[in-house]
Amino acid sequence: MTDMLGETDAASSSLPHLTSSQETAAAVAEQVRAHVREQGIDPLLQPAEVRRLVDEVVAGLIPDDATVEAARSAFDAIAGFGPLQRFFDDPAVEEVWINAPGRVFVARDGRSELTPVVLDAAEVRDLVERMLRVSGRRLDLSTPFVDAMLPDGSRLHVVIPDITRQHWAVNIRRFVVRARTIADLADLGVLTEQAARFLDAAVAVGLNVVVAGGTQSGKTTALTALLGSVPSAERIITCEEVFELHLDHPDHVALQTRAPSLEGTGAISLRRLVTEALRMRPTRLVVGEVRQAEALDLLVAMNSGMPAMATLHANSAREAVTKLCTLPLLAGANIDASFVVPTVAGCVDLVVHLAVIDGRRRVREIAGVSGRVEGGTVEMSTVFRWDGQSLARGDGPPPHVDRFREAGIDVQDLLDTTLLPGARVEAGAR
Repeated sequence: MTDMLGETDAASSSLPHLTSSQETAAAVAEQVRAHVREQGIDPLLQPAEVRRLVDEVVAGLIPDDATVEAARSAFDAIAGFGPLQRFFDDPAVEEVWINAPGRVFVARDGRSELTPVVLDAAEVRDLVERMLRVSGRRLDLSTPFVDAMLPDGSRLHVVIPDITRQHWAVNIRRFVVRARTIADLADLGVLTEQAARFLDAAVAVGLNVVVAGGTQSGKTTALTALLGSVPSAERIITCEEVFELHLDHPDHVALQTRAPSLEGTGAISLRRLVTEALRMRPTRLVVGEVRQAEALDLLVAMNSGMPAMATLHANSAREAVTKLCTLPLLAGANIDASFVVPTVAGCVDLVVHLAVIDGRRRVREIAGVSGRVEGGTVEMSTVFRWDGQSLARGDGPPPHVDRFREAGIDVQDLLDTTLLPGARVEAGAR
């Protein structure tokens, strides 16, 4: 280590006189890359080692604003994501996307803005390749789409020409931890304390909950918070296309789909994950997002008495139930509405619908499913609804009052009195 430090100090002092911070950053980065190669360091997996090398290289420079900026730029270029790293370091940034090399956008608090960052086509490709290297997923003409998870938990989605017209389209959905529990959602103003207390109890007693909403409405965050109410003695198995749920539960196994290999083999679908999850002794099954025929497998699991939760895209609680009655039909010609509709009515207990209202994510409706079907339509009741200013108590009864009662919970007291969300209600799975 002493010898290496001596070499680094000598190299630092031999840096030529540089006239700009960009030149200083480039020179520092060049030296750090040389040391990274010599020591066999993986920059994305060993950022602390890169930081140490950067500090050693700049130690011989005159400390000033240019030196500090050079150190940051060099680190971002080697162990981060270059010009985009500033957005990864900003906790307020929820998503970053690139429409074209000169059109880089970010979203803060649900609002998008064009950034001053300008890349070229080669830089965009290099950044994407660096991001994908950690995930092991690939992107080429035969596979023009890719979903992957970055080391910090962010979700990467890329589409390339000729699916896009000209440029690579890149979306990075940041993993911003803001709510771990339902009480956290109430603190953020996503729902009222009264509704939070009700949902906390509903999850604890094992009701099946579907979280619905549009894109960027906060479905995954809400689902994560709801799962914080699952009793600690239960075993949660989550199934997702890409890992997005981050739980603090003591007994949790996360499963992720897999794309096919270059030979077209080895793909693992979400339907397969749900089937395998049921063999892993879960007491609570979670499907990250229901999109296609896996809805049938989810319903079958619910119908067998397995408490479950899921998210899906829908514009209202009613549309969410309608969609759940339609998606299972994709599983095959032998599945028809005469089976699916009553199964949905008998399995789904609550639908929590979220929307972006006045630029903020909010729960717009909490609807109960009674279990009855009238004229081919699943009967629903409004437990809570957005009244234009806040989430107010609706005129509908909650489902399965008996399950609350068996757990020693007076659900009417929860609904008729505004209570502060306190400790999680501990109750066994049904």
